[in-house]
Amino acid sequence: MDATDIRESRKRRFPVVTYFDAVNEALERLDDLGYERGDRNELVNHGPMASEVLATLGHGDQIGTWVEVYRAKPHHDRPAPFLPLDASDEGSWRSALGDFSRAGDWEQLFFRELTDAPWRDVLVRWWPRLISGLLAGITHGAIRTAHAVRSLSGTPQPSRAQLTELARGLAYWAARYRTLPGEADFRGKADLAQAVADIPREQLAAFLAPPKARVISRDRLDRISEIPGYTEALHAVAPKDPQLLLSEMTAEFAGLYLVHTEIYPIPLLHGVTLPAAVRIVLPHLPPAMRLPTVAAVWQLHVALLLSFTGGRRGEDTAREAALETEVPPFGELIARAVEHKDEHVIKFTEACLRENGLRPDPRYAAAVQAAQARIPTPESGLIP
Repeated sequence: MDATDIRESRKRRFPVVTYFDAVNEALERLDDLGYERGDRNELVNHGPMASEVLATLGHGDQIGTWVEVYRAKPHHDRPAPFLPLDASDEGSWRSALGDFSRAGDWEQLFFRELTDAPWRDVLVRWWPRLISGLLAGITHGAIRTAHAVRSLSGTPQPSRAQLTELARGLAYWAARYRTLPGEADFRGKADLAQAVADIPREQLAAFLAPPKARVISRDRLDRISEIPGYTEALHAVAPKDPQLLLSEMTAEFAGLYLVHTEIYPIPLLHGVTLPAAVRIVLPHLPPAMRLPTVAAVWQLHVALLLSFTGGRRGEDTAREAALETEVPPFGELIARAVEHKDEHVIKFTEACLRENGLRPDPRYAAAVQAAQARIPTPESGLIP
């Protein structure tokens, strides 16, 4: 048997799972799950997002096993449509923003839009309408949309399942649409790290979510503009290239995650996974939309800081702490994430890998290692 025969024999015994096949298999197997899970609707369906990440990382062959583990968690049913929304009538759709009872209507609207127009056109039309509600689903409306965009942009002929997933990402965003007070922009003089350091966080006892809280409470969000420094922080950062600002955000929040071990281990992850997800979408948006998009991400970052961190807790030395931390190569961290199986760990590991590839920083790997240690595995029976 020559070398060619050996290669063909290996292909027959160990068929390569392509990205397209892996993503579509996952979407089909997760199709019946609703947008959320949990007794109080506070947990998001991460199945499509984490599956897309596994395929991106080259572990599409693990998706079948992972989906079975994930499906064992109790999920809500898919929402049924109630009353059709008219995309051409702003009064029709705007009144339904943030109304989760209309999630099925939103899904139906976006699927119609994607049937009638190229997906990039639909994305560009709705992105500026939804960006002010970035907090939707603890930022997962935008994140799920971004993973769907990556899936579509890597596929010459998208499947119906992939288009449906983009419709669902946008629908979840619209149905859980949630604004923050004020509007951020980049008109200041500080770099991002300095702007984070300048936000006063020492006297937040009356506003802070409990350290073990999973989400930011609605009451505190409604009052967040009363917190000293909130409004000033929205305008403190100097304008820069949007891609560079995203890198500064992810590096800074990887460091915050590393040092804020007193906080429930999930919320601050989104300080990295959200801007990393937005980076996926940015090239598909017109240039005029890009900086305002990143400004909306910064506003969400300010809210995270003022809702969960009551002090700096070594943030100024996080990079030095990361340099002193013994961390394995990213290849090993990826293998550990796949073995760990938690959806947050998988997504956070890939986001940090991608961000580190653009602008290497020791905080990324150290934060990944910390997340893998702090977040329980699905087999533990604990809810992260």
